[in-house]
This record gives sequence, structure tokens and C-alpha cells, in this order.
Amino acid sequence: MKLSTAVSAVGRSLRKPGDLLPFYILGSAVPAIARVVPFFGILLVGVFLWATGTIDAIRTGINSVEGPAPNPEQNPEAFTAWMDQVWTAIEAAFTPITGMVSILTLVAAVLIAIGITIFLYALTSAGQLATCYARLRDERGMVAGIAGTRRFWLSMLGLYVLEVLLWILVSIFLLIGLGLSTLLSTAVLDTAILLVPIWLIGSFVWVCSILAVRAVFAFAPVAVVVDDTTAFGSLTNVLGFIRSAPVEAIFYYAISLIVSIGFASLLSVFSIVSAGTIVPLIMLLLVTPALDLLKTALYGGYRGRIASPVTIEQSLRSQFTGGIRRGLSALGGFIRSTPGIHALVVILGVGTFVAGWVLAAPLDGITSASIATRTQDIFPPTTALEFFGNNWMVALTTAFSGLALAIPALFSIAFNGVFLGVTARLEIEPLELLAFVVPHGIFEIPAIIFAGALGVHLGIAFWKALVGSIDRPTFADELERAFWVMIGIGVLLAIAGFIEGFISPFYYKPFL
Repeated sequence: MKLSTAVSAVGRSLRKPGDLLPFYILGSAVPAIARVVPFFGILLVGVFLWATGTIDAIRTGINSVEGPAPNPEQNPEAFTAWMDQVWTAIEAAFTPITGMVSILTLVAAVLIAIGITIFLYALTSAGQLATCYARLRDERGMVAGIAGTRRFWLSMLGLYVLEVLLWILVSIFLLIGLGLSTLLSTAVLDTAILLVPIWLIGSFVWVCSILAVRAVFAFAPVAVVVDDTTAFGSLTNVLGFIRSAPVEAIFYYAISLIVSIGFASLLSVFSIVSAGTIVPLIMLLLVTPALDLLKTALYGGYRGRIASPVTIEQSLRSQFTGGIRRGLSALGGFIRSTPGIHALVVILGVGTFVAGWVLAAPLDGITSASIATRTQDIFPPTTALEFFGNNWMVALTTAFSGLALAIPALFSIAFNGVFLGVTARLEIEPLELLAFVVPHGIFEIPAIIFAGALGVHLGIAFWKALVGSIDRPTFADELERAFWVMIGIGVLLAIAGFIEGFISPFYYKPFL
């Protein structure tokens, strides 16, 4: 396949985002799913400590500390000394058994979360590349992606393990070689003058070796999907591809390197102006899918298995505005069709807000929050961009993490509710906080509720797919619908971000 043809196929495939991007959003939601396990472990530890009376002992020990907490800003040394007494009281409340059980529970929760993360990344990688391959063949992407998760996940997992093992082996062999070279040069020449060049050459060889491994494994997952082969079979096929089509392989490597350097620089620039969250959002919704499509098109073209997608005659501008309208329409339809789920999410959000308010009571006088401090010295354009990028990313991960039987979505709503309750309780100027929140909150808070409700809905849909109540195309329709609902939510959050950056921090100050 000509390079221009591959690039053109990538562009046409991206013109149907609803049939491609849901699997990439799901990939970004993996940490939101996995984090539930450590928090559940913390909850178990809390219940265990309550049942054994350790929490009462901790409370008694803290109450025995002399005097209230000093202000950490005015008297940091006194505050540090006070905290040392608090930690001493907490340590004294633990017995060897309660301490060991708590530590083992938390370690087990972290290890389980790591295992779940690796497994889910293997699943989503399989789905993403199966979706890309289907779109490049002008087939239904979501249906192929769902099938691909089941068919290819084990091979993807095998590739992860093989690549890590190769990195370890390369590092061990080079370290052994460098060690022997160092010993020989020192023994023969009786001087350490060659140590620096030896280690510089060794470091260069190590970097080249790791890049060579990464170059092969960059195309290996695509070979798994295109050739329907195993992890070992994909490596053999990729080596053949690199030998037979070096121009195509080098083209992809060059594009990937340029994009990586460019977006790393862009992230640095945006981080300096406090708008760094918008860059990962662009990577998620545009750059990563485009790179996957490109390497799939190049490898699939080499294997003669790509049928270029049909050209979309609609202009980008009209497609963009049409997508916004479709997203708002999908959001409205979803809200109307799921009133019960939305009521559940609202109850959970309000309930956890109250719980956060109550739980923060012991912190009164120890710490505080100030909306005036958090909003001082802001630059409205970048602040608006940061708020929009952060909130939409949170909404996307909340919604699509709900595929794990709705649990992560409910957890996210509960966590945010508790956090907001604690923040409100500790705010030194509650009226000022309320004045700040209201203008953008009338858009942002409903948007987050809609995202949580969408997560619960997707969890129900996934359960129905597991038990066979709905077929694969119907489940694919649910994923595509969820994407368009998130576009509608993104519009609300864009409005909220603009208000939060340009209006909320300033309008009330002449009156308060």
C-alpha cells in the first residue's frame, strides 16, 4: 500500500468516530476501574479496625494530644511537633496482629489492582486494534472490537510479557558485559581510564537494543489481529514485514517519534500555563487512534487485507456541527429514557456529599480550604481550557468505567460527593464558595451526574451482553450511543469551563 493511500485511509476512518473511539475511551478508563480495588481494601481495613476497637483507641490517643493543632503556615515547627505526637498516638493503637492484617490486606489489594490493570489493558488493546482493522476494511468497528477482545486478549497479554522479558534479558546481558569489560580493562591496564567510554558505549548499545525490541513489538499486536495468529507467530510475521517493507516501517517509526516529541513539548508548554489536561485529551481522541490506524493500514496493506473506507463527502465543518447536534440529541434522549438511573445517581451524590460534610467535622480547626486562594492569579483562557479538559476526561472515564458492572461509575460519583462535602465543610468563606460554584455548577454538576448515570447504564448493558439478553450488534449500538451522549456532555462541560474560567472567579467580588 502506498504511504499516501494509508494516510488517506486513516483520515477516512477517523471520520466515523462513534464506530472507533469508544474502545479508546474505555482504555483510558482502566485506571478508574482498577482503583476501586485499593479503595475497597482501605474500606475493609477500616471495618476491621473498627471491629477490633483500634479506631476507638486511635481516637482516644489523638484526644490525649495536648492542645489544638497549630497553624502550619504561621508556626510550621510547632505543627510538625504536634503531628509527631499524633502519629505516635496512632502507632500505639495498633497491635502486631492488627498492623500485620492491615498491611497484608492493602498489599493484596494493590497486587490485585495491578493484575486487573494488565488484564484490562490486554482486553482494550485487542478491541482497539480489531476496531481499527474493521474500520480500514469498511466494516462495523464496534462489533469487530467486541469480538476482538475475546479472541485476541490472550495474545496481547503474551506480547506484554515477552516484551518485558526481553527488556530484562537485554539489560542483564549488557550489565554482565559491562561488568566483565570493566574488570578486564582495570586488570590489564591497571587504570580506570577506559571506564567512562566503556559505560557510554554500553548505554548506547542498551538504548539501541531497547528501541529495536520496541520497533518489533510496535507492529506485533497489529499482526495478531490482521493475521489472526499467536504472540510468537506475530513476531515472526513482523520481522518479515520489516525486511520486506522497510520504507513503510520506517515511515511509521518516524511519525511516531515526531508525534511523541511534539506532544511532549506541547504538554510542557500547556503545563506551564496550567492547561496541561487538554493534551492527554487530544492524545486520547485523535493521536493514539490515528497512530493505531496508520500502523494497521501499513501492515494490513502489506498483507493485502485492507479495503479503504468509503470517502465521506460531508465537509469537516458540517460534520463537526452535525456531531455537536447529534451529541446533544443523544444526551437528551438518554436523559428521557433513564429517569430511574438518574434519580439513583442524584441520591448517591447528595448522600455522599452529606457524608463528606459529616466526616470532615474532626478536621475543623486542623485544616481549612479557601476558594479565594485557589482562584487567585488565574489566567481565564488557560484556566477555562484546563477546567474543560479535566472535567471532560473525568466524565469520560466515569462513564466508560461503568462497563465493569456499574461499580466504578458509582464509586466515582460517591468519591466526588464525599470530596465536595469535605471541601464545603472546610471552606473558610462558605458564601464565597457558593457564589463561585453556582454559575458554572448549573452546567457542570448535571453533566457529571449524566456521566455517572451513563456509566450505570453501560454496566447494565454489559451484564445483559454477558448473560445473552442482548446480542453483539446491540451492545455495539450501546457503546456508540454512549460516545455521542459523551459528546453532548462535553458541550455542557465546555460551557461550564468557559464560565468557570471567565466569570465564576470574578463576578461576585464587588458584592462580597
